[in-house]
Amino acid sequence: MVLTACGAGGSSDGATADKRSGARPAQGTTGDGKGAPDAVAPDQGRPSEANGDKAAPDIAAPDYLSTFALDVDTASYGYARSTLGNGTLPDPVNVRPEEFVNSFKQGYERPKGNGFSVTVDGARIPSGSGSGPSDWSLLRVGLATKAAPPSSERPPASLTFVVDISGSMAGEGRLGLVQKSLDILTDELRDDDSVSLVTFSDEAETRLPMTRLKGNRNKIRDAVEAMEPAQSTNVEAGIMRGYEESVKGHRKGVNNRVVLLSDALANTGDTNADNILERIDSARREYGITLFGVGVGSDYGDAFMERLTNRGDGHTTYVGDEEQARKVFVDQLPAHIELRARDAKAQVAFDRGNVKQFRLIGYENRKVADEDFRDDSVDGGEVGPGHTVTALYAVRLREGASGEVAEATVRWLDPKTRKAYEESGSARTGTIDGTLWGGDSQRLQVAAVAAYFADTLRGGDLPGTPALRELASRAAKLADETEDDSVRKLATAIGQAEALRNGTQPETGGGEDEGEIG
Repeated sequence: MVLTACGAGGSSDGATADKRSGARPAQGTTGDGKGAPDAVAPDQGRPSEANGDKAAPDIAAPDYLSTFALDVDTASYGYARSTLGNGTLPDPVNVRPEEFVNSFKQGYERPKGNGFSVTVDGARIPSGSGSGPSDWSLLRVGLATKAAPPSSERPPASLTFVVDISGSMAGEGRLGLVQKSLDILTDELRDDDSVSLVTFSDEAETRLPMTRLKGNRNKIRDAVEAMEPAQSTNVEAGIMRGYEESVKGHRKGVNNRVVLLSDALANTGDTNADNILERIDSARREYGITLFGVGVGSDYGDAFMERLTNRGDGHTTYVGDEEQARKVFVDQLPAHIELRARDAKAQVAFDRGNVKQFRLIGYENRKVADEDFRDDSVDGGEVGPGHTVTALYAVRLREGASGEVAEATVRWLDPKTRKAYEESGSARTGTIDGTLWGGDSQRLQVAAVAAYFADTLRGGDLPGTPALRELASRAAKLADETEDDSVRKLATAIGQAEALRNGTQPETGGGEDEGEIG
């Protein structure tokens, strides 16, 4: 967990919590500020002139800016649930708190247009003893895109499926699940959509060139059914061939995407994700082809898949059974194949007169230099219709703090015109002064449970972290209140983790639940 304290960034006069307006064109396309200083605690830096202190010219001003690329991935949470369901604690390296948080509905207001809504709120974190509030609060920055249109109204899709048929895919819940997933998708896609199929083991092979669905569904099913496990895992060969096929079948005005279905256990060819993506960079940039990773298997190369999709202008999810496959390839299909925003980034400016310290929960792999926020040549995240993105901060207010706490701004490029837009929202001290547990926002509490759970699994030390038993109890109560089965499964996962840590027999049952999509 990285402790940062942010700087610069002025506060908004008269700003209120949950401030929203129509998306505005961004001013300029490159950052013109100086390099951001190293992050330090605010009380270690330059005294606040707003508090009557004289500036100390020999001490660098603290950094009150937090900047990151948006991330809609959920694979870390899905894989953690599967691992716990199999009776093992997940490797802390594979636990990414933002993907736990983004796996749950948050209920943000949706924008009317094709940009983002921005919601900023929070609540006071109880003290470690639980006897009362501490001087820490939880700040929630919520971003949401407009819900996906009906399937009949979305643009056509041109999808290249790159399927891992290596020996490791022979296990239960791997190649067989991939075949079932593609069968489901073949039924779901429209007649004007097109698909191609590439398989790879030690080498890559094109099983089906780009083919329209109309009149060819049985042909596609036959190609899918013919896949059998082979030898080693040459992901490089598969992705290279996949992008070649995608370029050959590229259609203007449609959603062109490569879909990688694999356990991501690369052991042949180049196994460096950056090198692989560098080789297909021109196709990615020139043709706008994005990469969607679908992970499978109890042994899964989570970090490798995440790196591939982050650099491939896409995102990743994890599928553990047919129910989850149906959710991904039917219920959430538009969100996985369409784009509403390219290179989307968020920047949160904290008010240095009111904020003493803050800590961003997760997003370590998505950090962006503060000065690169408005540099549109710097890669951000890709976001589809109906997606939500949540960033949680533990924020420590100064004694007597009053007024604005933080302003959050999201910047993105229109996928078609590449024009830059920005939208902002802010929160004041009164907005984050309520009680977290038992407060008005059940969805904020769900996000808090997910974040605390992830932080505990990876050995973090967030302020106010409850014990796993308490977290499980809170999740179960929230599941009853929200009537949300995904929250109930979160409670089960937390209970499994507690049992494994205590050396008792955990309740079994894995699987993944996606976040609020569509």
